[in-house]
This record gives sequence, C-alpha cells and structure tokens, in this order.
Amino acid sequence: QQAQGEEVHGFGVVKANPGQSKHLETATSKVCGFEIDLVHLRKEDYADDSRIPTVSRATPEEDASRRDLTINALFYNLHTKLAEDFTQQGFDDLKAKYVRTPLPPLQTFQDDPLRLLRCV
Repeated sequence: QQAQGEEVHGFGVVKANPGQSKHLETATSKVCGFEIDLVHLRKEDYADDSRIPTVSRATPEEDASRRDLTINALFYNLHTKLAEDFTQQGFDDLKAKYVRTPLPPLQTFQDDPLRLLRCV
C-alpha cells in the first residue's frame, strides 16, 4: 500500500554562525508549499551586558517560558495531533485576544529588548 500525502522537498541544514548572530543549527524543508524551520527545544541564558544568549537543550516547559508571548509558546504534538500549552496561559490568551509574556515582562524584555518590537 502506498502512502498518501503532500510532497516534501528534502531537508537542508542552516549551520550555526555566531558571527552573524545565528547561534542554532536549523533544519529547513518545504512542506505543502510552506518553508518550515525545525530546531530542538532550548533554553536561553542571558548575560547582563548582551542580548546574545547562551543556548542549551531544554524541556518543553523551559522552551515555552523563553518565548516572547504565551500565544507563541503553543506547541503542536505530531504524535498526539494536539496543541499543547506549557505556559498554562496560551490557550486562554488566544481566546481572549490577550497578549502577555510567559515570564515577568521586565525579565523578558531586558533579556532581549528586540522582543518589544516583535510583540508590536
């Protein structure tokens, strides 16, 4: 029996390049006409004098908490085919059309001030 589905156009790898503020290796592919990027779950630790984090592997909860907004921290589980909310606020915020950070806003925006622009 032949599988049915959408054509996937191979995978590529975008190598880490710290000199260009690219600190993660990223897998990239085209699925259903959309380009997608895949990265491992990660946590970020920021020094007081830099917005460039030290990156390490993380749990889903740790990865969700580092996101800009709770609504951007919703994950889709390919095995269960369900959306998952590790912040425990993302679904409610999405329904209420409410924007908030998973961590205290001062911490989120001091870690990376560009998040303010991305949130707008």
